[in-house]
Amino acid sequence: MPSLIDAWRHRPTHHKVWALALPMILSNLSVPLVALVDSAVVGHLPHAHQLGAVAVGGMLYTLIVGILGFLRMGTTGFAAQAAGRGDGGALRQVLLQGLLLAFGLALLLGLLAVPFSGLALGMMTPSAALDDLTREFFHIRLFGLPAALANFALVGWFLGNQNARAPLAILLTTNLLNAALSVLFVLGLEWGVAGAARAAVLAEWSGALLGLALSRGALRRHPGRIDWPALRRWANWRPLLAVNRDIFIRSLALQGVFFLLTVQGARLGDATVAANALLLNGLLVTAYALDGLAHAMEALCGHAIGARDRLALRRALVVTGLWAVLGSLAFSALFLFGGRLFIGMQSDIAEVRAVAYVYLPYLAALPPLAVVSYLLDGLFIGATRAREMRDAMLIAVVLALPIGWWLQALGNHGLWLAFLCFMLIRGLSLGAFAWQLQRRDGWFGQ
Repeated sequence: MPSLIDAWRHRPTHHKVWALALPMILSNLSVPLVALVDSAVVGHLPHAHQLGAVAVGGMLYTLIVGILGFLRMGTTGFAAQAAGRGDGGALRQVLLQGLLLAFGLALLLGLLAVPFSGLALGMMTPSAALDDLTREFFHIRLFGLPAALANFALVGWFLGNQNARAPLAILLTTNLLNAALSVLFVLGLEWGVAGAARAAVLAEWSGALLGLALSRGALRRHPGRIDWPALRRWANWRPLLAVNRDIFIRSLALQGVFFLLTVQGARLGDATVAANALLLNGLLVTAYALDGLAHAMEALCGHAIGARDRLALRRALVVTGLWAVLGSLAFSALFLFGGRLFIGMQSDIAEVRAVAYVYLPYLAALPPLAVVSYLLDGLFIGATRAREMRDAMLIAVVLALPIGWWLQALGNHGLWLAFLCFMLIRGLSLGAFAWQLQRRDGWFGQ
């Protein structure tokens, strides 16, 4: 206990945590701005299918890009450990590998995306007008795919260097420029739906170019050389690819849970699925905010592991963890006492509001359960131990599915109880893996 108190009292660690967390919280909260602005701008065009095209095309693009978020997470851990060792050559190699992987995946997915979009639209059976405009919007957005994936690698690399200002600059530039260009192209130049897509592409490439420019300054502080012959050897790619593979599997499993939650809610009626969507928006707000602290955990723990500094690792865990727990309790209080206002701000449909009010206690219980998995994910990412993240997620899914089946008779109450159990099992599984590693001093065993 005294060691925990001593770690919490270490003021420099508090400063490091918030120097990383605050810019990332601001960056994360800027992300929803793009969809809101696109909807508001295109929503002023005369036809409903124009807004529908942006919504559907944007969803298809986000689905492709979203499952590749492992490019950021995988890059962060390796960069943090290289920075902790003071290895400038390894930092350059991690950045280059991340960018090469981003462009390679962009090329591969670009070839697969067109038939994928045709298959997805075929399943939706949209009107001819909506189908044509959606394809136009989606095909233009694909030109920004290399930049979007490069931004993942760049943001992860900067976080690994404990530099949160550069990701803030990249994400704010991308999102704010997208908003401004969307207004100009759609309403000013009257380019319609295609204008919204072009605005997004230009914004993504602007963010990527800014990130590359900022990386030059960061590399000057870490002298070193790239071992070019090493890049041609498979052994030097295997660790990064293995981590990204495991995070990819973990992300697919998590998206599957949310998909099942939506499907089961839809079977309970329109008002129920709409109410659940409003409640889950509360989870998203919580995740965007608390992820800033999880990002700080990734960078600080990865740096400590790279430097083999056990005291710095303990301090990072205690300070970041306690701040995140306090934040999660604040969100619980917000949803418990201000939940009706939160729901009312999102919808004025009386039936949907009434259903959502019933399930507000579940939303209030969610942040303290979810924060454990957010933080431990950050620890495992910093340690480049994605296998444990994957296994914990799969364990949670396998155990939560029969719970959900068993609670079906309780309707939406059963659905929310099963989701809370999923988040609890996920956190406990990650905690068990972390405890095992701690017992055998496994964080420093790689």
